[in-house]
Amino acid sequence: MQFVVYLAGEIHSDWRDEVKKKAKALNLPITFVGPMENHERSDNIGEEIMGVQPNAVLKDARASDINNFRTEVLMEKADFVIALFGEKYKQWNTAMDASYAIAKGKPLILIRPETLHHPLKELSGKANITVETVNQAMKALSYLFETE
Repeated sequence: MQFVVYLAGEIHSDWRDEVKKKAKALNLPITFVGPMENHERSDNIGEEIMGVQPNAVLKDARASDINNFRTEVLMEKADFVIALFGEKYKQWNTAMDASYAIAKGKPLILIRPETLHHPLKELSGKANITVETVNQAMKALSYLFETE
């Protein structure tokens, strides 16, 4: 059984690489998809496709249109979503992606440190599983493939 997993969350750290390495080490049949991880490309994709915009607001709007298209298409293809909330960056996109997954009925594993328990309590209540570390999320993933 092969799964497609959408990895939602900040793009400034290597947490996705950690997930992918652990999945490979556990020999899990998973294909990972997610947002554009190249921040500069993500910010500039609207102008790359639609030409230079007259101001920063429209530049952001065009990039958001294309990034939201990517998220919607890839999340629709995903069997479930892992959303990581870190402490270092603002997590608006992670919250949006996790909420979208819930609204679409996609199973959701939420990774968040204990310090973010209170601000994420409602979202945690809607997630299928809430854990504090990537290791815990990977243990939950590997459980899907156990037969005994």
